[in-house]
Amino acid sequence: MNGRFTGKVMVVTGAAQGIGRAVAERAAAEGARLALIDRAGYVWARQEELEKSGAEVLALRADLEQWQATQRAINKVQAHYGRIDVLINNVGGTIWARPFTEYSSQQIEAEVRRSLFPALWGCRAVLPLMLAQGGGGIVNVSSTATAGINRVPYSASKGGVNALTRSLAMEYAGYNIRINATAPGGTEAPPRLTPRNQETASDQEQSWYQQVVDQTCTASLLHRYGTLAEQAAAILFLASDEASYITGTVLPVAGGDLG
Repeated sequence: MNGRFTGKVMVVTGAAQGIGRAVAERAAAEGARLALIDRAGYVWARQEELEKSGAEVLALRADLEQWQATQRAINKVQAHYGRIDVLINNVGGTIWARPFTEYSSQQIEAEVRRSLFPALWGCRAVLPLMLAQGGGGIVNVSSTATAGINRVPYSASKGGVNALTRSLAMEYAGYNIRINATAPGGTEAPPRLTPRNQETASDQEQSWYQQVVDQTCTASLLHRYGTLAEQAAAILFLASDEASYITGTVLPVAGGDLG
């Protein structure tokens, strides 16, 4: 039976774990020809798992915080498949949770590099290819944490992703290219294979993080975290032809928290 993505080439970044992995698994089940890009070597295990299920998968390792690495990876996908129909820009995530005045300048820059530049570079690398082939779709993964405590650099980065989404959608609407975003709220996921922050958290840092958790649950009308499946469902809806009349939209997926 044909799925929503049968025959389509989909690039999923940050695909080794978490939301990216859930997106890749569901897209594979719906017929996508996949390119998984991650800077962690676990991406090879994801490729092997999906190939066993019968999916066509290319796995690439790249640091998508860097422009040249992003461009090389996207060009490799283009060379392998001959086209790119969908890009899911999923890389990003809070590294530290603390009041803004407690961040060092280096930490602020690291947060912005992690959560804004991968989407910025991904769009810049793939758009010329989509223009040449006559269309395509991009879904950026943002966050409802654009309004939240103890994550201001991350919040600012995801606000940038929202602005990027809206502006690019306006710029490329006439070229059969749709660009949308989801804004996940708190999401339950297994422990990361490699923590974003490998430092041992102090009691104070744990307290600051707990404030984030409490604020997230309070802001959600459903008063719970979402699941990986719930996040993947929204991302793939926007990526599919079912959303053909939707562009420039940031869809909150956060139990009623609008960010």
